[in-house]
Amino acid sequence: MAQVQKIHPSALVQSRVLGADCEIGPFALIEADVELGQGVEVGAGVYLWSGMVVEDSARIAARVCFSRGDGGKLCTTHVRAGVQIGENATIAAGVVLGAGCRIAAGSVVTRDVPPNAIVSGNPAHISGYVNTPHLDLPGQGARGSALAGQDELPALNVAAARLHRLPKIVDLRGALSFGETGAHLPFTPERVFLVYDVPSKEVRGEHAHKACHQFLVCVKGSVGIVLDDGARRDEIMLDSARVGLHIPPMVWGIQYQFSSDAVLLVLASDRYSAEDYIRNYDEFLAAVKTPGGAHG
Repeated sequence: MAQVQKIHPSALVQSRVLGADCEIGPFALIEADVELGQGVEVGAGVYLWSGMVVEDSARIAARVCFSRGDGGKLCTTHVRAGVQIGENATIAAGVVLGAGCRIAAGSVVTRDVPPNAIVSGNPAHISGYVNTPHLDLPGQGARGSALAGQDELPALNVAAARLHRLPKIVDLRGALSFGETGAHLPFTPERVFLVYDVPSKEVRGEHAHKACHQFLVCVKGSVGIVLDDGARRDEIMLDSARVGLHIPPMVWGIQYQFSSDAVLLVLASDRYSAEDYIRNYDEFLAAVKTPGGAHG
């Protein structure tokens, strides 16, 4: 057994795969075939069943309940590095808690949680993302239109992405907004699609493109957009047909917090190709950190 910083006398540790500097609280049970990384904290009364993997620096608060799963089989629940789980949360058997995610106290997690997500409720749903600055567009602080005035749109931390202002023409017949290639659109679209009727607690996107550019406009309602280039993140609420968001290749994109009436228009630089998608966040991070990637 590797060096362990602190095991409470009432805890029962059967596993031989424990990293250095772990802390095991009172009345905790760590069964055989559990793998704990370095610096893991396990709170009072927590049972970790055989087959579970808990990676480095994960923190599991007191009385968190991990479901054991069906009879006789090893539990395949995987707690990735840096996860924090609040007291009295319940985690279903077999789920993967993505690196750096936060599980609020008392939450009931029934499916996989993406990296860096903040979840709460029963069943748990995503309410935000860790270390992701929220950028207010002009007018949003006053609960007005995102482009009520002529204020300059903010620059994004994900510098490769950019917000664009779209013109608006108003007359007695109504209003019209438009975009032209070159003047407003940074590419010539080859594909267009609409996203709508999305339940408010559902999350879409969660992928990057290797070569395809996208231009997003929320033509009705509102939708939250999270951008991630592997080093920096942004969160923006799109709520105006006069704001377009350009997402270039090799930027991880997420859409969530759809209003009930949200209609999201997406213009793409290329036709659909399954090979162009990166759907696994670990693969995305590896790609942007290799020569020729976003940070290569």
